Amino acid sequence: MGIGTYEAYKARLLKMKPNVYLNGEKVDRSGNWIDGGCYVMKQCYDLANDPEYADVCTATSHLTGKKINRFTHIHQSKEDLLNKQLMTRLLCQHVGGCTQRCMGSDALNAIAVVSYDCDLACGTKYHERFNKYLLYCQENDLICNCAQTDVKGSRNPKYKRAHMQPDPDQFVHIIKTDVDGIGVDGKPCKGIIVRGAKICNSNAPYVDEIIVNPTKFMGKGDEGYAVAFALPADWDGIKLMALPGQHHKRKHIQAPFNQVGDVESLTIFDDVFVPEDRVFLNGLDNPDVLQYAGYLALMFAHFHRHSYTGCKTAVSEVIAAQAALVADVNDIAKEPHVREKICEIISTAELVFAAGQSSALRAVKFPNGSWVPDEILTNAGRKLAGQKIYHEYETLADLTGGICASLPTEESFYAPETADLCNKYIMRNPDYTAEETHRVMRMMEDKLCDPFEAAQAVAGVHGGGSPLMETITMMSRYDLEPLKEIAKYLAGFEGVKCPRYERKTVTPRAMLDKFKNTQIEKK
Repeated sequence: MGIGTYEAYKARLLKMKPNVYLNGEKVDRSGNWIDGGCYVMKQCYDLANDPEYADVCTATSHLTGKKINRFTHIHQSKEDLLNKQLMTRLLCQHVGGCTQRCMGSDALNAIAVVSYDCDLACGTKYHERFNKYLLYCQENDLICNCAQTDVKGSRNPKYKRAHMQPDPDQFVHIIKTDVDGIGVDGKPCKGIIVRGAKICNSNAPYVDEIIVNPTKFMGKGDEGYAVAFALPADWDGIKLMALPGQHHKRKHIQAPFNQVGDVESLTIFDDVFVPEDRVFLNGLDNPDVLQYAGYLALMFAHFHRHSYTGCKTAVSEVIAAQAALVADVNDIAKEPHVREKICEIISTAELVFAAGQSSALRAVKFPNGSWVPDEILTNAGRKLAGQKIYHEYETLADLTGGICASLPTEESFYAPETADLCNKYIMRNPDYTAEETHRVMRMMEDKLCDPFEAAQAVAGVHGGGSPLMETITMMSRYDLEPLKEIAKYLAGFEGVKCPRYERKTVTPRAMLDKFKNTQIEKK
């Protein structure tokens, strides 16, 4: 198929076994609690099938040479990275927020790089397995998500290693190997049994596949925790504790913005059999594989943060668009302080996108053929977006005014006894009709006052890693010594010349090398 349709995706959902738990009850995927998420996925499929957007939403598979959805593509050039960023920005503008397919795409790209590197160094066969899985995802245009964040248990420093936790199940780990079971194809096979849970697992209840990656670097004793695999979202033993999020349901003021929603998941692996051909990393296979757990965690975070430079650009642009419109509706659009506030949001959007573009242009080609963007620029863009998002919501609330929190009910604008009065007294700028003004203020109510959007604001800070994680990443990669030489020259240190300084491209491989050296020193 290559490029799927929403109808085929929806049919697959309805065939899945019930393993979602909503308010303590096991449910299938036919309820309206996933409508908001499915609406987003529909836009992803529809735009990929629209010739107007084919240049950014589709790609050519390096495995088959066929046209595929870019969300299932492995970046083969700098242009691929740039188009992925453009696609993400475009789709986020269409839905007014997250595209929800970037996690799966970023996980596929991370495993493509790391499985190949691991095979080269350790003699494993993970990359061959992965390519078979990737082909399956491409041919069926499957929606994947990435389960990376473990619940982690106690944060006490004395439990710094995964295996040291009082409860060993606080990180997903292998509890049995060389187990007989049934594969995804229905045939007998060997595999492993895993146990644990992943949290902050967005859209897991309505994806085709869940890809599991380690959450951090693993050390000696953590071999069973260095595991990566992929399974159907309704696989036996997977239990999805769902938290639906959606805007207020409207009877009269329907609009694209209030169609959007998602479902978060605490994804539990309750002694789950993983067929061998779905295992892409196993620290119990080979002691040298252990170090690739953290490398994979970093590589996913890196690709995901690069996606954020498209996503968070669009989020800021949506807020800027809403701010400009509501300011005009309130008849204050030309006021200097309003222009200054909107300018600040636009500046953030442009700088974040520019960081992602520059990161792609400085990308390097890895041994497997993938192109990996520059880590410093990617993290700089994501860090700026995370730092600014709350202020952007604050600006939007300021320009909207208190009406977004005190608007009469929607029915009041349509009931015979109250409609005329409500429409009369909602008017502001005479260039906008009462209905247009009402629509804008309903959108502001959705944006600023409902639980779903509050969760989106938090996600804007912490999704893909909080600003602190970007700081840690950047400062662990950025070499300050050459910079200090510039300062020493400027200060007049004897014998010091001003160096010809230009920062080299940095990728997560640098952190892997640093980790390897640390392990050697410990031995």
